[in-house]
Amino acid sequence: MHEAFLLHADHAPAAPPAALPRPALRLSCVVPAHNEEANLALFVRALAQVVRALTPDYEIIVVNDGSRDGTHDAALALLPELPVRYLALSRNFGKEAALSAGIDHARGNAVLLIDADFQHPLEMLAQMHELWLAGYDMVYGVIADRTAESGAKRLGTRLFYRLLNSGNRVKVPPHAGDFRWMDRRVAEALKRLPEHHRFMKGLYAWVGFKTAALPFVPQDRAGGESSFNLRRLGSLALLGLTSFTTLPLRVWSVIGSVVALGALAYGGWITVETLLFGNELAGWPTLAAGIMLFSGVQLMSIGVLGEYVGRIYDEVKRRPSYLLARDEDRSPLRDGPAP
Repeated sequence: MHEAFLLHADHAPAAPPAALPRPALRLSCVVPAHNEEANLALFVRALAQVVRALTPDYEIIVVNDGSRDGTHDAALALLPELPVRYLALSRNFGKEAALSAGIDHARGNAVLLIDADFQHPLEMLAQMHELWLAGYDMVYGVIADRTAESGAKRLGTRLFYRLLNSGNRVKVPPHAGDFRWMDRRVAEALKRLPEHHRFMKGLYAWVGFKTAALPFVPQDRAGGESSFNLRRLGSLALLGLTSFTTLPLRVWSVIGSVVALGALAYGGWITVETLLFGNELAGWPTLAAGIMLFSGVQLMSIGVLGEYVGRIYDEVKRRPSYLLARDEDRSPLRDGPAP
């Protein structure tokens, strides 16, 4: 696996860039947790053991995204023994908001985003660190094998990324997730983006910087069940499409143009037929079918337009992406100089 890493070439050359002097590593590990009572304590201890081999200066930021199980108590129990900063959101705001909260409060000169369910392999952290030292500003994991997923999910994933990247100047790498190592400069760039509805995979690509991709195969969850069901995945996909591409609007513009041209041609044919041969039929079936067709097209196009208007409505209210209910700071890191 170490020799099979792939480079995402949008912002990086095929070979690693010339190594830039990096300061001593001060690593902030952001761990979003939603109903992870069964995994959290074991995972954070395992993460700390791996990170200690890279640097003694680290913090683990656990973000409780409105869990309804014992995640809160499990996180508090870690405070006396590990350098943990515990952020409890006031309710479930979603993983994108939890990641944003962790990035906002990170103090290290590098930030690691990793899930608490053991699906992101901890053994890849050393390689991510090496690539960061080599000059890459962001190193992210790419799922190399999706055979364990259902056929419907694989098909939906391919369709989503094809739609998202069609005609879009900023290409979002397919099969890339939130498992990534970021330089402080990337974290600061993400913090400056003002969106309320944050599609993080798109924001990672939008900020740019030198990036590298590492393939990995997700491991089985150590315990519990994933909270990402089809409904949540569909909602996230809709958020990504409306946040980073206007393709749906363009598609319905094309459909409207085609239907209008077809209606114009059909109207011309009816006119010619009536003038030449007369028209003995009342034409109610044709009229009814035409009304139903045009009404359906109009309602669907209004629905697509409404999704974009709804995003605008939410954004102009300028509500924060998340609210903190509790902040327990046992991190040894303190805010350092600007990157």
